[in-house]
Amino acid sequence: MRKHNIVKVVLITLLVFLVLSWILPAAYYSGEYIDQGRVQMGLFDLFNYPLTALAYFGYIALYVILVGGFYGVLYKIPAYRSFLDKFAGAMKGKSSIWLSVMVVLIALIVSVCGMQFGIALFIPFIVSLILLMGYDRIVAALVTVGSISVGLIGTTYANNNIGILTQICGLEMNYQIGVRFILLLVGVVLVIFNTLMYAKHNHMVIKIEKKTVKRAEKAEKEEKVVSSKAASVSEKTEEKKSTSKSTASKTAAKKSTSSKKTTSKKSTSKKSSKNANKAALKSEDIIVVKESDSEVDELVPTVVDSKHSVWPFIVVFCLLFIVFTLAFIPWGDNGFKISLFDDITSSINNFKLFGFPLFAKVLGSFNAFGSWTITDMFLPMTLAILVLAIIYKVSIDDVFEGFKEGAKKAFVPALIVLLMYTILVAVVYHPFQLVIYKAIIGLTKGFNIATTTVVAVLSAFFNSDISYAFQGVVPYYTSVITNVDNYSVVAIIFQSMYGLTMLIAPTSLALMVILYYLDIRFKDWFKAVWKLLLELFVVLLIVIIILTLI
Repeated sequence: MRKHNIVKVVLITLLVFLVLSWILPAAYYSGEYIDQGRVQMGLFDLFNYPLTALAYFGYIALYVILVGGFYGVLYKIPAYRSFLDKFAGAMKGKSSIWLSVMVVLIALIVSVCGMQFGIALFIPFIVSLILLMGYDRIVAALVTVGSISVGLIGTTYANNNIGILTQICGLEMNYQIGVRFILLLVGVVLVIFNTLMYAKHNHMVIKIEKKTVKRAEKAEKEEKVVSSKAASVSEKTEEKKSTSKSTASKTAAKKSTSSKKTTSKKSTSKKSSKNANKAALKSEDIIVVKESDSEVDELVPTVVDSKHSVWPFIVVFCLLFIVFTLAFIPWGDNGFKISLFDDITSSINNFKLFGFPLFAKVLGSFNAFGSWTITDMFLPMTLAILVLAIIYKVSIDDVFEGFKEGAKKAFVPALIVLLMYTILVAVVYHPFQLVIYKAIIGLTKGFNIATTTVVAVLSAFFNSDISYAFQGVVPYYTSVITNVDNYSVVAIIFQSMYGLTMLIAPTSLALMVILYYLDIRFKDWFKAVWKLLLELFVVLLIVIIILTLI
């Protein structure tokens, strides 16, 4: 099964890091560079670190399971498939526009809200639409992973992504904001262009394959006709020889009988040959359709025959999306400096009915919009699915059964999340990466684009979490490169190269989970995305060079 390929890639990455802990010495920066010697990772550590990862990052794995359960219940609601069909039907003739809209929305959510993993709540929905529009899984991956990557490259106000970076570099949140918006815009354009080009090329390949099959069948048919004519001539020659040796009356009778049989056989042979060719052609077409359908059936709910009202589903799903967006936009001091939602939250908590803080007690502790984490989405997700179950009269048994089935499918993706964070724990507990950064930075004096870029890419590769990627190298980097005039460019390099690396690194959390979900092998993904990777890299280098020269 291709899905096992992604798990293998993650496990191999973990083993490579284990070997590196034996080869390289460990060091960390705490006001000064501290050499620890070699701090090797042992076999027991391989089984202990997942528990550490579960303790610190288990809520992310739980989020994956809940998303799986959420869609498991949706699969029990026929209106969900009806909505998908109507939406996909409305996209006919406009599929390129809708693919572009999806890329823009995901990239903006990641850039502004920093929800590169929280967006997983809507990934199955987006994937279903893309597949029902007639595209393949690679297109779905390019839209989702590609837009997440460029959202990271062009991060604008997502404090949870670049807060540590700006703090270490002493920059305001809106540093080089115009440049970052340009990077976001160019990245979105490149993702859309490459996705549409891949989709067009893939569609042309299918057409060529069908034409080749038809040509082969035509040639085979012509060959059968030629052989049939040759056989007919041979039969006639044999008949003439036999008639010269027999009597006239018997010859006539036999000839008449033989002629009828031969004609009958010829007719039957031609008809069967023709029918066989038609059957082969139809069979080929049916196979293509079945493969396409089976590819869709795994990732979308079962087709429903009866009609169902979809407007309640549309209302609930749109409200969930609005809550998701408003909750993670940085409204407060770390973003747009809007205190509206902080004031609303305070008013709700301070509201008292006959001296009793009703909402504070019923709702419990909750954050204001702009300060939410993915765990805060657990309640809105639960409420949304319960409301839909009540509206569409889904039984409690079906709700639990659907959740169980969805959560079961999400188990391995959740396990991949834990393995990815196990790698992060291993890198933190065995900090061999700083030794590599020190050697690279020491190759040149002062700020250098090449060395800074290499260090930024490696820090992204070693750390699946963006905050750890910056924390693991930027403090030491700024202690060596002390010219603060270059720090805005340095921040652009680290931010953009992290997003670029997440497009292909085996430590990219969103990438590995989505590839597993879509059942895409890692090498197949690389073949599909290398052009986009190269184009983005060239654009980033051009922008960085221009910023350095200004």
